Amino acid sequence: MISREDGRLVVRGRLTIETVPALFESGLQHLAKEDLLVDLVQVEAVDSAAVSMLLGWARAAQRNQRTLRVEGLPADLLSLATLYGVADMLPQQSV
Repeated sequence: MISREDGRLVVRGRLTIETVPALFESGLQHLAKEDLLVDLVQVEAVDSAAVSMLLGWARAAQRNQRTLRVEGLPADLLSLATLYGVADMLPQQSV
């Protein structure tokens, strides 16, 4: 589930092959209009689809000349991205 809260795009629940397609499209709609800070603190589980989603959002942000940052990147998502050799391609993490 994605919602707008306090100027952030908050993602909750599971980021898996079952949920990512709808979440991806929702994120793209927001990126078409504005720079985004994506809050992943409340993400419960991820699989490789979550990595693909973030990379896709990063490409869309670049294409639309938008800034995309993330906060609360789950350790297991970062681990998967590292395993696939794409960790450096993930959106910049907010501190």
